[in-house]
Amino acid sequence: MSLPEFPTQDTVLQLAGPAGALEVAVDFPALDAAQLPVVAVVCHPLSTEGGSLHNKVVTMAARALRELGVPTVRFNFRGVGRSQGNFDHGAGELSDAAAALDWAQSINPDARACWIAGFSFGAWIGMQLLMRRPE
Repeated sequence: MSLPEFPTQDTVLQLAGPAGALEVAVDFPALDAAQLPVVAVVCHPLSTEGGSLHNKVVTMAARALRELGVPTVRFNFRGVGRSQGNFDHGAGELSDAAAALDWAQSINPDARACWIAGFSFGAWIGMQLLMRRPE
């Protein structure tokens, strides 16, 4: 699966991940909002407890970021929704988050910075990702 281009409007797409396709939702600020040169990757809570990119806290965090002018990337960890693979107790999910971050940074020409956000398990994964990639 080749890397899809970064979209120019709200969409759901499939991204090549380490365990197969990852389901990714990209959402943009309202047209009348000043868009910042940033993209935010938002990680969901533990999938074995029902966490997904549709979790209410995740969607509200992404909405708050968009109200600030930040495009958001939410994705399902492996084995959730349309994402392939199986739950991997954090190790594989960290790889999934890295794949989403790599794609958001390398494909989006307007993003000079990338922010990571998450809720519960997603925050834990995000912090691990940031510790490995402090830039």
